Amino acid sequence: MKKLLAILMAALLACTVPAFAATVADGTVSEGETYTATGVDESAVDVSGTAEATVAGATIQKTDGDASSADASSFQGVNAAVRVYDTATLTLSDSMVEASASNATGVFAYDGGTVRISDCTVTVTGGGAGGVQVAGGGTLIGENLTVTSASKAAIRSDRGGGTMILDGGTYTSTGKNGCPAIYSTADITVKNAVCSSEQSRAVIIEGKNTVTLENCTLDGNDQSSKEGSVKANVLLYQSASGDASEGTSVFTMTGGEMTCHSGAMFYCTNTDSVINLENAALNLSDDGTLLIVSVGRWGKDGRNGGDCVLNASDQTLEGTIVVDEISTLELNLCGSSYSGAIEGDGAVSITLDETSTWTLTGDSSVASLSGDLDQINMNGYTLTIDGTPVA
Repeated sequence: MKKLLAILMAALLACTVPAFAATVADGTVSEGETYTATGVDESAVDVSGTAEATVAGATIQKTDGDASSADASSFQGVNAAVRVYDTATLTLSDSMVEASASNATGVFAYDGGTVRISDCTVTVTGGGAGGVQVAGGGTLIGENLTVTSASKAAIRSDRGGGTMILDGGTYTSTGKNGCPAIYSTADITVKNAVCSSEQSRAVIIEGKNTVTLENCTLDGNDQSSKEGSVKANVLLYQSASGDASEGTSVFTMTGGEMTCHSGAMFYCTNTDSVINLENAALNLSDDGTLLIVSVGRWGKDGRNGGDCVLNASDQTLEGTIVVDEISTLELNLCGSSYSGAIEGDGAVSITLDETSTWTLTGDSSVASLSGDLDQINMNGYTLTIDGTPVA
């Protein structure tokens, strides 16, 4: 009987996958392992140096052990469930990543680190952390991911930026202010994906960085409550945090659909920005505002307007555009139509190619117009060009 029990116990132990935190060595190939981290500043899977490793079918959990520094967590990935840095490369597939500790990102690529991740679920419930992230020049390439984040963006970058390319999947941010679906201080490309923010903006781009969307579905529901906040689905701005270099913020959307549940569709403030739209369906909120270019909460008074270029190709645009007195807008329509009014005292120039039209929905004023007046339906309103009303 004792011998039988010993055999059964040995068999049971043989079937049990141990849980451990691991510094993954060069050349590692693992499948079906469980990795768990509970210590302060400890990652469940940590890949560094020049290591190249492959992990598949894993359960990766950061269940306890808060980060000792919020900055180290955001800027360097300390305390992330999966952290790849130096010049290491990790290929991660068919795995489940969970992070519930404070300041514990799901999957983080830092410095020269590269993560190639596919067919994984990443769930982040702890405060102060995002879903999948790059910073300091890291690279993350993902395919068919399901990412949910409760505090910061599901797709996120921070100081020093990097590159993210995501194809397919679902990315959901559930938190309040500061929890967009995408937060960019990097070059981020997302294709064929569903991205949503339940209580925040859909996309935020800070400084000299980019977000490129191809055939994506986006939803945002900005619930900003800080004094001076302007609600919008897509924010292009420059803060004073030092997290992003000053320069031109670029948002590009080709195909797909974006729905705004609160405020304007786009808001540019305290930065130069370019918005490129091609055959994208834009669903405005009840506010009815397409674009605001104006001063806001950031920058020095009198110098913190926005300078925006909006390029529309094969695009239907509608809604009010507001440009304040210290801001500028270039609106370029190619094979496109715009139905709306332009308000404010800012310098606005409009270019209509021979196949584009503008239907006024209110009195409008622009500094210059390139195009034929026959392409403009006044619709009973007055258009003023360089101070002169036109019939």
